[in-house]
Order: sequence, then structure tokens, then C-alpha cells
Amino acid sequence: MNISIEITLMPLNDNYKDVIKDFILSIRNSEFKILENPLSTQIYGDYDKLIDFLKAKIKHVFSNNEGIMVNLKIVNGDRSNYQPNF
Repeated sequence: MNISIEITLMPLNDNYKDVIKDFILSIRNSEFKILENPLSTQIYGDYDKLIDFLKAKIKHVFSNNEGIMVNLKIVNGDRSNYQPNF
């Protein structure tokens, strides 16, 4: 089963830009399709593989930084080709 996840990483500290940049760089070279914009990152792939991948990445950023908040929106299905029709 494929899923779509929107990730927003919100470090609650002064070096937030570095933390966000490092997190995005750590997920870019994965097997998953990734789309980035200034507010969030979208990642698409198989449910089990993607959840396991993100669990490890989120645990890493939590372990190495204080005051990290992560917002995830998870949708069943691959929405990477969504085009508004209005």
C-alpha cells in the first residue's frame, strides 16, 4: 500500500535553519519520491518502508536536538501527481 506524507519539522531553538536543512538533506537520497516547498516536505512510497524510514530519521533528529516538533499528515495512496481541477 502506498501513502503520501507531508512533514513539517519545527525546531524550537535558535539554530532551526541548520536543523531543518540537515533533516531534509538526510531524507533526499532515499528510495522515496520527495517534493519540497518552503513550508513542508512531501514524501511518497510504500507504507511499511516509509514509516520505518521516517521513524529512524525522526528519532535521530530528536536524539541530537532539544525542542523539536514534527507535524505529519498521512494520506492513504500516492498523491504525488495531484493536479487541482478548479
